[in-house]
Amino acid sequence: MTMRRYARVWLAAILVCSAVGGAGAEAPETVMITLHAKAGAEGELAQVIARHWETARRLNMVRDTPHLTLRSAEGGQTDFVEIMTWRDASVPDSAPPEIQKIWAEMNRLVETRGSTPGLRIVQMSIIGERP
Repeated sequence: MTMRRYARVWLAAILVCSAVGGAGAEAPETVMITLHAKAGAEGELAQVIARHWETARRLNMVRDTPHLTLRSAEGGQTDFVEIMTWRDASVPDSAPPEIQKIWAEMNRLVETRGSTPGLRIVQMSIIGERP
């Protein structure tokens, strides 16, 4: 193989590897989802949140950690907070119908509180994890 042909083959290999490794790859995205449950829908919403996580894991949409689901009940109102990390930031923008259906269920089970929407998603940064 001539030096010139070798250089072209090497360059082509580098370009292919770069394209495969970087195609659509984005950094993971950690989010905090706050859900204000409608009165009487608390149990159903808890089940939907759990099913959302199980489905997102099965579909390889999320990272296993960090993941945390919290529940608070104050003044007769129940809120849930879920902290999770999408595999990459583009994942929720191209969610499959199975996940979109779960999101519709979540929206049906939440209510606005004051000026706060029933379901609020905030992008977060992990500043430290402890074992």
